[in-house]
Amino acid sequence: MSHYSNPFAHASKDIPAGFVVFLVALPLCLGIALASDAPMASGVISGAVAGLIVAWLSGSQLSVSGPAAGLTMTMASAVKQLGSFNGVLVSVFLAGLMQIGFGMLRAGVLASFFPHSVIKGMLAAIGLIIILKQIPHALGWDADFLGDEKFLQSTDHETTFTEILKAYDRLDSGAILVSIAAFAAIFFWNRPWIKNHKFLSMLPAPLMAVLVGVLLNEALTHWAPTIALSDAGGHLVAIPALGGPFGFFSQLPTPDWSFLSKREAWEMAITIALIASIESLLSLEATDRLDPERRVSDANRELLAQGAGNFLCGLVGGLPMTSVIVRSSANVYAGGKTRLSCFVHGVFLISAVLILPTALNRIPLAALAAVLITVGFKLISWNILKTVWKSGFEQALPFFVTLIAIVATDLLTGVAIGLIFGLLIVIRMNHHSAITVVSEGDTYLVRFAKDVSFAHKPSLKKILTALPSNTNVTIDGTGAHFIDHDILETVSDFYCSASQRNIKVTLKNLRTKRMSAWGEVQHGKLQKPTIGE
Repeated sequence: MSHYSNPFAHASKDIPAGFVVFLVALPLCLGIALASDAPMASGVISGAVAGLIVAWLSGSQLSVSGPAAGLTMTMASAVKQLGSFNGVLVSVFLAGLMQIGFGMLRAGVLASFFPHSVIKGMLAAIGLIIILKQIPHALGWDADFLGDEKFLQSTDHETTFTEILKAYDRLDSGAILVSIAAFAAIFFWNRPWIKNHKFLSMLPAPLMAVLVGVLLNEALTHWAPTIALSDAGGHLVAIPALGGPFGFFSQLPTPDWSFLSKREAWEMAITIALIASIESLLSLEATDRLDPERRVSDANRELLAQGAGNFLCGLVGGLPMTSVIVRSSANVYAGGKTRLSCFVHGVFLISAVLILPTALNRIPLAALAAVLITVGFKLISWNILKTVWKSGFEQALPFFVTLIAIVATDLLTGVAIGLIFGLLIVIRMNHHSAITVVSEGDTYLVRFAKDVSFAHKPSLKKILTALPSNTNVTIDGTGAHFIDHDILETVSDFYCSASQRNIKVTLKNLRTKRMSAWGEVQHGKLQKPTIGE
């Protein structure tokens, strides 16, 4: 399908999927605003801008943007450092302009440098984090906001695992019943006879799970009020009373432009722009991996879209946004096909807080937890783990290192650790394949099989040092189009010291970057060859 195809061609799939994404996004927007020390309205307006505007500018058909959990600590720190959320909005505005600049400079090419093994590890890690973080909500322990992703929480200094242990000490029978009913609804709605039904197949399973959760909790409220979930216990979606459209927009803060002259505001803008851009590119790559149609998104266009979104959020009082993998994966698994689903989620977001807060406040968090746990299991299925394991050491190690690192830290730190391990494996594999050694009797051939860079210097030194005395050695660079200066210097040093071990050295077709041949130099005819000879 063309990237610019008719966005209404799959409306029957996109509209229900957009509603599911909205159900997931709403508590995330509110929770992230709370964790960021920002007004609740700022989280909602950021999600609305992402859906209503950024969806049409995005480089992806399926990516969903909004306030990101990965920026909560940055935003909370910015509020403390600048002393005013109105000042932080200036940083968000400037960050948007910087991201637009990144897009114009075509910095989106960086997305191509993320190895697939690391992206797959990131997706699996997000899936595992979703499962672990939603277990407490499914059991009725709703101490943290629904979208919390960090291993160590700054608010109560609990970890992902200690929160689960706390949840088991405080089991809530009402939440458990709602969770079980929601899981059953998802399982039932994915049966073939439902999927093949013309009308029922238009209603995604996550939507039915939420409806079943709401109906069950309403029944418990009437027939077993002692175990019913209530807003007093923090077990339901909690949209604050914003007083209708006028009340909502009156609560949106405005930027304090005096902060344009403060160095701290510019420093924070750079931080927000870099984090938001990297997270967006990572999410974009991950979403492309999930897309059943395997469409390739335009990373530069995505940076421009995210920049435009943050530019607007800074002006209207919203939190900074990124492309978010949790909402994007929910969109994919709810059946979204085009950017219309993201737009629909934005329409529902802004409509919910303006028109339907009372009705939406009846949704149990346990039902939403069941939906997210299902998404998590799809991201880290057993088949994915088996496939990666069978793909070989060089693919499996970065995958599992990335997975563990993200779960134990946060998204960006974990991905950075995975990239480092991936780079080390590439270097290791190149060391084994770039320089080969064969021998026959007392004659040795050291061959450069492909381009040799400074990274191969330790390996070459080890090979040359291990060559036995009283032998004939040929060092052949015929197979290499490029040989780094450090490699040539290492060979030159070995050439000059070889006589001390009675080694006769022949240098064959060793070339500099300009392909200037050294020629065939026999030991003893030159004191020390220099680069370019």
